[in-house]
Amino acid sequence: MTDLRTLAERHLTDAKADKNGRSAHLFLHEGPLRQTVIALTAGSSLDEHNSPHAASLQVLTGHVRITSGVGDTELREGELAPIPHERHGLTAVADAVVLLTTVKG
Repeated sequence: MTDLRTLAERHLTDAKADKNGRSAHLFLHEGPLRQTVIALTAGSSLDEHNSPHAASLQVLTGHVRITSGVGDTELREGELAPIPHERHGLTAVADAVVLLTTVKG
């Protein structure tokens, strides 16, 4: 079992100490399923990248913006959204920790 609160706190602390303001940990890898905690400090981002076969993003703490060619989506603590099926990026509007769930096709 994984305690997401503890994992989120640890990675946000690590992100604050990182020169790029990021920290991530793949904590579940079972068959095609992957779950990763990603922490970003305010203003930090993940550059545009390809979309996995299927994915969702849940905000554990903070506020983020998913950017893509079809428009931006802002998510706050407790909110969950599918990842766009095109290239996209992620920016922390405020310090944030998200849970990325992906399924590899």
